[in-house]
Amino acid sequence: MDWALSALQPRLDAVWPGLTVEVWPEIDSSNSELMRRARSGRCDAVLLVAERQTAGRGRLGRSWHSEAGQALTFSLGVPLQPSDWSGLSLAVGVSVAEALEPAPPAAPTATPTAPPRIQLKWPNDLWCDNAKLAGILVETAGAGAGTAATRYLVVGIGVNLQTPVLARQDPPPIGLNVCHPGVSAPVALQWLAPPLARTLRQFEREGLAPFVARFDRRDLLRDRRLCLSNGVQGHGRGVTASGALRVQTEHGMQEITSAQWSVRPC
Repeated sequence: MDWALSALQPRLDAVWPGLTVEVWPEIDSSNSELMRRARSGRCDAVLLVAERQTAGRGRLGRSWHSEAGQALTFSLGVPLQPSDWSGLSLAVGVSVAEALEPAPPAAPTATPTAPPRIQLKWPNDLWCDNAKLAGILVETAGAGAGTAATRYLVVGIGVNLQTPVLARQDPPPIGLNVCHPGVSAPVALQWLAPPLARTLRQFEREGLAPFVARFDRRDLLRDRRLCLSNGVQGHGRGVTASGALRVQTEHGMQEITSAQWSVRPC
């Protein structure tokens, strides 16, 4: 597969000088590989693309298997030192969604625009047409001696290109080809990787603040009835400035801050 790295590398260098790109035909998990390197002291900036993953991982230990050409799976590992890590997965989600479906230019009138087709499900999934399009896995490790304030960040992205043919699954999956017919993994990587690197740079400087309104525009859970994994039900009321999910329950407003909670539309 031709990944057009000669076109991609200069765009990445402009954002993150020294960032290298690796393409592996097969790997267990691109996130796992970069985390192994970090734990052994290798904390270079790397974009690792996997044509096929045999043990891909998602949130809460879920598996993500991908076959060559059917999905785009990659991980970006960089040393990062933001003042506050809160809401990073939301900022990444905004970056990916906007790269796949750019926001239309502002209208000269106040006429409301149609809601975006690609939406964000707190804290780290992308949905399209009420089906799951992509997932995000954010992990960190120590960045070595003398850099206590810096962590090695690994952001894993998995995007379905073709709608997977699977047994009954909740939520059902969907492929990017419904929005972009004929899209290939190398083309999608060109769309996603440079904006993601820019997002991490901006998050390091400014935190979540520049991304909150953009997340709100695509918030899948806003005003929907939600079921939480602890049995509580309520209605989504957006996210806080720190990225917590606000849920209006019969006992009042709750702010869900742990990414270990499962939240679904009822």
